[in-house]
Amino acid sequence: MAGLWNNRTVETNDDPAIGGDKVRLRRVTEDDAELLELWHSTEYVGEFNDFGVQLGPVRGRIQKTGLVSAQSGTLIVELETTRKPIGTVGWREVRYGPNPESVAWNIGINLIPEARGHGYGSEAQHVLADHLFATSRVNRIEAMTDIDNLAEQRALENAGFAREGVLRGAQYRHGGWHDLVVYSCLRRLR
Repeated sequence: MAGLWNNRTVETNDDPAIGGDKVRLRRVTEDDAELLELWHSTEYVGEFNDFGVQLGPVRGRIQKTGLVSAQSGTLIVELETTRKPIGTVGWREVRYGPNPESVAWNIGINLIPEARGHGYGSEAQHVLADHLFATSRVNRIEAMTDIDNLAEQRALENAGFAREGVLRGAQYRHGGWHDLVVYSCLRRLR
């Protein structure tokens, strides 16, 4: 979706990207297909993102949409200095009413194991939230994480999200139900 990409971009070597200090976010390309398939394996997704769902071939979807639509999207997270891909961020539309004003974005992140714990996730989520506010009319951006995922809870707080509460038994993973902690940021508080 052009509107979610054209505003507030940084042009670098003919490659539009959303820049931060440590990381940048860029569109997925066909060259990323094998990497995305690899990153979907249990070794890379980690215990909190492993739902046992097969990703399947992504090359065709990348060719068709670049993994960005009006209702959702996925971007590559790269190190700003080296352009090394270290993970993905994504967003999807959630509705809290039938009117267009009641739409919010739910965001998520997955970094490769060696990129975790360096502040890259906080910055990537902060940059994504700023970009979504700048390029859409939503008032709310939210994120949820497992109640035991303390690292992601810290990352969201460092990215400017406020903890709202717990959704009990909301997520089914690894043969059982898990509680999720809900975080959000609002346009007026950004």
